[in-house]
Amino acid sequence: MVTLNVSKLDQVDQFRRLQSTLRDRWKTIELFDNSEADIVVIPSLSIDQRELQKVEGCEHYEERLLFSLMRLRNPRTRLIYITSMPLHPSIIDYYLQLLPGIPFSHARNRLLLLSTYDSSLQPLSQKILERPRLLDRVRQALRLEKSFMICYNATDLEAELSLKLNVPLYAAAPDLQIWGTKSGSRQIFAESQVPHPDGSQRVWNAQELATAASDLWERQPTLKRMVVKLNEGISGEGNALLDLRPIMNVAPGQATSESRIAAINNSFSTLRFQAKQETWANFSGRITELGAIVEAFIEGEIKRSPSVQGRITPTGEVEILSTHDQILGGPDGQIYLGCRFPADESYRLQLQQLGLKVGRKLAEKGALERFGVDFVTVDKGNKNWDIQAIEINLRKGGTTHPFMTLKLLTNGRYDLSTGLFYSQQGRPKYYIATDNLQKDRYRGLLPNDLMDIIAHHRLHFDSGTETGTVFHLMGCLSQFGKLGLTSIGDSPQQAEDIYNKVVNVLDEETRSDNPNFPLFSDYTFPLAWDGYS
Repeated sequence: MVTLNVSKLDQVDQFRRLQSTLRDRWKTIELFDNSEADIVVIPSLSIDQRELQKVEGCEHYEERLLFSLMRLRNPRTRLIYITSMPLHPSIIDYYLQLLPGIPFSHARNRLLLLSTYDSSLQPLSQKILERPRLLDRVRQALRLEKSFMICYNATDLEAELSLKLNVPLYAAAPDLQIWGTKSGSRQIFAESQVPHPDGSQRVWNAQELATAASDLWERQPTLKRMVVKLNEGISGEGNALLDLRPIMNVAPGQATSESRIAAINNSFSTLRFQAKQETWANFSGRITELGAIVEAFIEGEIKRSPSVQGRITPTGEVEILSTHDQILGGPDGQIYLGCRFPADESYRLQLQQLGLKVGRKLAEKGALERFGVDFVTVDKGNKNWDIQAIEINLRKGGTTHPFMTLKLLTNGRYDLSTGLFYSQQGRPKYYIATDNLQKDRYRGLLPNDLMDIIAHHRLHFDSGTETGTVFHLMGCLSQFGKLGLTSIGDSPQQAEDIYNKVVNVLDEETRSDNPNFPLFSDYTFPLAWDGYS
């Protein structure tokens, strides 16, 4: 047992030393972004696989990091992209054709696509580690002194892969991922003095959860609802809503603590789960494995769910990248569907300041690369918003690829003084993005079919006007009728018009009178802000 602990500590120390070479190699963020580099992209979703299965089409989410291909606009960048199963050639061609000023053949020669040819549910990083010949091929392709690795999220699997390849990982180390959990987020908010809802520490069973909920109710006797969150839930799929109104007879001052705890415990069977098909029997079992927290539900007539994104550089600098207003759905508006950029001007600069506070605290703890902070804002009138932080993401989330797509396509800049993004021509840019344009009628569309539709209706991104739509998650389309897209415009209204045109075209192309694409049910992507993440 002692040997195992020493071995584990030694591995952590080796990982840290390797990761520190990023700081030594790139003294400034400008050098890091623009220097000669070999980038290994590992789009492994190394998260709890049972929670991941709640996301429809999750097996295709390795495509979400394909925006990284746009790094090939730097003619000194080479890129290795590894997936579980081979990507459709037309999807790769689509991304490479977007690169402004770079011949397709030049970019393609600097891209190495590899696959494990393994469609099982285990994380991609694990699949790669189980294939030593594949590891050898990656090693042989790299210039180690110029290489680094990026991923969706960092776990012990990615750390082990980093050491096996002898390539530093640009991401928060696995032992720091605690700060991206629901309970860890609450601790960071408290330490950085960022406003956040009252709630509990992590608990491990239903009885502890009931007790924590009772304690919260006693501190906040006017509460009507609470949110129960699995500690490692994703995209709101691990959330549930506890309605206190049916048990007001045991509210603080009306009954004993014991009676209140018992009533709350009995109410768990009536939780409103955000994930489809979720049950209390399964959810309660997940609590014993992952832990959970309970948090005050933020009420409000006009309520939004914005977020701020930043990154921590290898030298420890914290920079704000973007703000968004999230578009949420699900039974109670807690499931992430998409986003608008930028967030409302009434609070976007405040979000930036709060994001900087969180980022600096994360940097103190040694975190690197992406971080995002989700908030709930409630309109108090006169452009005054109550802002509460609800969670941190230490991974590349749903807002990462739309913004990076915009940045890499336009080579523009984000202006902290306004919270706007400006193209090189000085035009502010806006977009609407989603991972969840999903309709049953779209099932059966192949990637090549989508390319035909894009070309015929001129839906593609125009590098001249720097407006149009960039598509992603194209591998989800045939089986799940699900597609991701980012619609970019010179105004919020133009971005929305471009988005609506795409939906209208796809609907028309898959009409019910087309025998290849029968209409089973319909789904309208909500463009209104509402909810809680």
